Amino acid sequence: MKISIRATRLFASLLLTLPLMVQAQGTAKPETILSEVISGMPRGDKQEIRVLTASFKPGDKTVFHSHRFPVTVFVLEGAFTLEMAGRSPVVVKAGEAFVEPPNVKMTGYNRSTTDPLRVVIFYTSDPKTPFLDLIQ
Repeated sequence: MKISIRATRLFASLLLTLPLMVQAQGTAKPETILSEVISGMPRGDKQEIRVLTASFKPGDKTVFHSHRFPVTVFVLEGAFTLEMAGRSPVVVKAGEAFVEPPNVKMTGYNRSTTDPLRVVIFYTSDPKTPFLDLIQ
């Protein structure tokens, strides 16, 4: 049985465009926002995963603190300024994420005088570990 060149081209065309057609039909595809190799994660048999939200009015800031394990912050709205001891300030804008390292003294700000700031925070720790430790 001979397959015509036309049929072969049609088949090849379908193979190449099928993934695009599937995507167009509403298949969700995750988008990587942040991928970072980090150290300092908990190593026990069990970990506690926390997802928190925080809203900052213009000019609001966090307490001066540190975390025992890395913290990932995703900015939903506004811009988050993070000041960490011994490092340059970092500004993370809406749609961006940042990993706060463990055991570093820090504070975070909404430096805007007009715009609110909303963040989602992801924290994995040993069970019952405080989210933050206040620095006096």
